[in-house]
Amino acid sequence: MDRAIEKVKERLHRTAKVLRDAGVPYAVVGGNAVAAWVSRVDEAAVRNTRDVDILLKRADLTRARAALEREGFVHRQVAMLGKGGVMDIFLDGPDSKVRDAVHILWAGEKVTAESAEVSPDVSAAEDAGEFMLIKLPDLVRMKLTSFRDKDRMHLRDLIEVGLIDETWCGSLSPVLAGRLHELLSNPE
Repeated sequence: MDRAIEKVKERLHRTAKVLRDAGVPYAVVGGNAVAAWVSRVDEAAVRNTRDVDILLKRADLTRARAALEREGFVHRQVAMLGKGGVMDIFLDGPDSKVRDAVHILWAGEKVTAESAEVSPDVSAAEDAGEFMLIKLPDLVRMKLTSFRDKDRMHLRDLIEVGLIDETWCGSLSPVLAGRLHELLSNPE
């Protein structure tokens, strides 16, 4: 179990270093971003994740791909189960599994056709030392837009440590504000 957690952290840091060294703008999103934000308030509340989600500009795919492939990552496109469409991923070597991959989300685009909003721009990131971290308001919007079970769980983690509350609803679209209000009203 410890090794599995370490492998995700290593993959995250290798990916961030490769993209930074190549001058490719990016932001860490998903479960690793939630963990980074939660850890700023309460390290004991951090939840582990099994993959790495990176936000990129589609125009930077060629540069990102070249840099990541030099590091041993293998580019693939995989079907998004139950959602239609494909997702670009980078396997951590030729024998790696999709669940062990770096998943790419595209800045300024909807993740799925049904998404309520587009993903933020990579400029919506801050330097967190070891990687560029999506800013909290943009992370919250991404989690509310996807709103899958794991996104709701991540949002509950942010609520539990006091990073988001009812005051956020006024800065969100009506659809996203309704989702946040639902979670705040019934956290379980």
